[in-house]
Amino acid sequence: MQETHENRLKRLRMRSWRRGIKEMDLILGPYADSHLTSLAAEQIEDYEALLDENDQDLYSWFSGRENAPERHLPMIATVMQGRSLR
Repeated sequence: MQETHENRLKRLRMRSWRRGIKEMDLILGPYADSHLTSLAAEQIEDYEALLDENDQDLYSWFSGRENAPERHLPMIATVMQGRSLR
């Protein structure tokens, strides 16, 4: 059975808020609440791929302690920009 767009966004929102570490909840949760519905289909794919990563890696990338893989750089920049617009 095919997942509807609305259900996919709900699932991604839930995954954004229920991470393994609270810091990532606080970075990804508010972003998802504010911006998921306005993302293009390709950006949603990229966001979901980002959510598949380990939280400790994500936090290192978002905090700048480590360089993120090239494939995630555009979405990390989008999330960080979206956070500053709130």
